[in-house]
Amino acid sequence: MFDAIIIGGSYAGLSAALQLARARRSVLVVDAGQRRNRFAMHSHGFLGHDGHEGAAIAANAREQLLAYPTVKWVDGSARAAHGSIDRFVVEIDAERRFEGQRIVLALGVADELPAIEGVAERWGRSIFHCPYCHGYELEGGAIGVLATMPFSVHQGLMLPDWGKTTYFTRGNFEPTEEERAALKRRGVVTEREPVIAIEGSDAEPTVRLESGRRLPFRGLFLASKTRVASPIAAELGCAIEDGPVGPFVTTDVMKETTVPGVFACGDMAIAAGSVAIAVGDGVRAGISAHRSLIFPPKN
Repeated sequence: MFDAIIIGGSYAGLSAALQLARARRSVLVVDAGQRRNRFAMHSHGFLGHDGHEGAAIAANAREQLLAYPTVKWVDGSARAAHGSIDRFVVEIDAERRFEGQRIVLALGVADELPAIEGVAERWGRSIFHCPYCHGYELEGGAIGVLATMPFSVHQGLMLPDWGKTTYFTRGNFEPTEEERAALKRRGVVTEREPVIAIEGSDAEPTVRLESGRRLPFRGLFLASKTRVASPIAAELGCAIEDGPVGPFVTTDVMKETTVPGVFACGDMAIAAGSVAIAVGDGVRAGISAHRSLIFPPKN
């Protein structure tokens, strides 16, 4: 039996596992190899790694983690998890099942993109969700925001710090009167005509409107709807709440879910997405899982 099983070996999961390994605890990491930022060429805003390839950051972190003798790594998807504190069971397939005293969920989220022609193939390359991760590289050029939900107005209000911004309601997400006034104060142009497709190169993505007009930009942003990338958290009984862009797993300040002995971290547990935030969240989850092994909850 492992002291802790980490489900998800991206930035948050790696960070959680490292804390437990450094406490000389036995750790199993189960990873399906599907980093959320795998579509982006580079990662930005992570201290000491600004501009590095996301895959390289993860690979280096994995190499460092596996140098600890108490860590075991399994490639594959956890298909089920059950049990209770001190005796959880994680099933990978018919032949592989592992027991652990604690579980740390770092499952990540899946992005659900709007059904606009040209969006999916440009995701992470010229269409982004986080201005802190990608805004600076647009070098002050024109920016478009493709509205996908009421939260999109928030993006529209933020992005003028990175370039002159146009907010596309797509004919569906009209700002309120108060929001229109706020957008105007920020110098944002509101475009109400429906968007038909995204065309052009990564250096100049172009929005094609219903009338045939084509508007070039340096980069585009949208708020993708998200969902937790695996049903395991719900199957374990963890409470899930609605966030501004999708559901996420509820945790307390120590990163423990509503199920004793199950912790959660990263995008699936904080309703925000960046490498730096995920790493920090993983640190808290790993430390908290370790402390719960020393100071178990009282019945």
